[in-house]
Amino acid sequence: MSDLSMLALIGVLSICCQWLAWRIKLPAILPLLVCGLLVGPTLGWLQPDQLFDHLLFPVVSLAVAVILFEGSLTLKFDEIRGHGRMVTNLVSIGMVVTWITISVATHFIMDWRWEIASLFGALVVVTGPTVIQPMIRSIRPINKLANILRWEGIIIDPLGALLAVLVYEFIIASQDVAMLHALQAFAKTIGIGFFFGWAAAKLLGLALGRGWFPHYLQNVATLTIVLGVFALSNAIQHESGLLTVTVMGMAMANTKNLNLDEILEFKETLSVLLISALFILLAARLDFADFDALGVPSIILLAVIMFLVRPLSVWLSAIGTELRFKDKLLLSWIAPRGIVAAAVSALFALKMEQSGWTDASAIVPLVFLVIMTTVVLQSLTAKPLARLLGLIEPPARGFLIFGANQMARAVASVLKEHEIPVRLADTNWENIRLARMDNLPVYFGNPASEHASNNIDLTGIGRLLVMSPYKQLNPLVSVYYQDWFGSSKVHGLNSGESDFRASHQLSENYKNTLNLFGDSITYSKLASLHFQGAKVKSTPITENFGFEEYQQQYGARAVPMFALDDQKKIHIFTTERELKPAPGWVVIAMITPEKNTDEGGE
Repeated sequence: MSDLSMLALIGVLSICCQWLAWRIKLPAILPLLVCGLLVGPTLGWLQPDQLFDHLLFPVVSLAVAVILFEGSLTLKFDEIRGHGRMVTNLVSIGMVVTWITISVATHFIMDWRWEIASLFGALVVVTGPTVIQPMIRSIRPINKLANILRWEGIIIDPLGALLAVLVYEFIIASQDVAMLHALQAFAKTIGIGFFFGWAAAKLLGLALGRGWFPHYLQNVATLTIVLGVFALSNAIQHESGLLTVTVMGMAMANTKNLNLDEILEFKETLSVLLISALFILLAARLDFADFDALGVPSIILLAVIMFLVRPLSVWLSAIGTELRFKDKLLLSWIAPRGIVAAAVSALFALKMEQSGWTDASAIVPLVFLVIMTTVVLQSLTAKPLARLLGLIEPPARGFLIFGANQMARAVASVLKEHEIPVRLADTNWENIRLARMDNLPVYFGNPASEHASNNIDLTGIGRLLVMSPYKQLNPLVSVYYQDWFGSSKVHGLNSGESDFRASHQLSENYKNTLNLFGDSITYSKLASLHFQGAKVKSTPITENFGFEEYQQQYGARAVPMFALDDQKKIHIFTTERELKPAPGWVVIAMITPEKNTDEGGE
């Protein structure tokens, strides 16, 4: 097979693995790993060292630089404080405890030098969001624990990468020199990394904020500048580039009044491709003999990491919190390692081998072994453990509402009054701002994006209501959440259009979801009713005031939306389902006031 064909094959396999992971709802790291081992050491089709030759090292370096920059763009220091004491402790005290204990255990169990052991310890502190999120969706732990796990993964991803970079920089600086010279070289590397990272972030932030780049060039310019700063920093001070881009991302993430949404979306898309291709390449470089060489000590170390280090980190981090014993027990078991650890470890191993650290090659198979074991074992056992401990979230009864306009906010407010979990998502900042003022949970951005899958809190949410006017996004969001919630739990407003041109034809799956509140109810109609003064009201159904009397009283002035039964279960009025609320139920409807009549409250 030609080099060109092999490069194309890597791209195709990357997308296929990501798609498979999405379909079977597993972390993408597993199909990528299996694929890499299959085309590499098993079949011998892909040999990265021969394919890329002397370019392998630069290609991996640039890819890791982009991955670290994208990851650090998501770290906002305000969010660390805003997600509870437990999250703050896990990404600070917990991270340090994990690093130190794993480093010590690795040194004595694997008989590695302190430098290599400390680097391995820094590499495996990270529990990435790309691995955690699918597990949370599968396990469905209670809201409190789901939020802890999710935000630990999001925040520790860039922080752990920064720790690994710093440890690596110190090891390189201290090679074959006295401690004083090592500290001087390390300080120089840190200084250059932080200065160039901060300066580049400020200059790029200024350029983006003032519109120095046209809109279509912003993403490409950002990528080019990141790679340029990475290369420049390395040229000035050896191995300082990774620190520079990590600091640059963090500085930009915490710059006020800088809109990074489109850049983040572009970087996320690029990172998905880079991470996928990189992971296949790195897995293909492995040899099964490398795993055999690790021997029994690696199994002992794995047991220590999973059964000693993680529980120690959780218990120490939980001091002063209100977490119960069983809460801490479940948190102690869920700590899968992710793709960032694999990518960074492989790069560092390559660099250290080139610098004369011959025993650094053992880092990669051990990191991969930790990733495989934690992801597979914890994916299979975490849900039974959560069920045994009684920490499974009850069946989701809440709604994700796409659209935060006036009508959607009114609906969400009434549902919230009845203790139905709701979350509004919108790409319009003004709508989101007004929803926040109404004290409604929100997500700003496209809910069908990669960022949303890692960051949106869907605990207790099991259905989607599409109530937005965005004709381009509505089908995308609907189809996306059909795979997430199931096709029967996605409902949207009828478009009210009759354009039958082939280019405008809607898929059957999407058309079947356009059943919210009835055939005649469109977004335009609801907006018109709301403009006329219609309000979303709750009306109890009693023995003396049944649903027939309700319909007689309100007639065409009422658009029934939901019905809450006597078991507090919420039902939706749709075209396919004719509800007959019984006494003890509550009907939620948009009711238009009578003309020239003061209706009074319901």
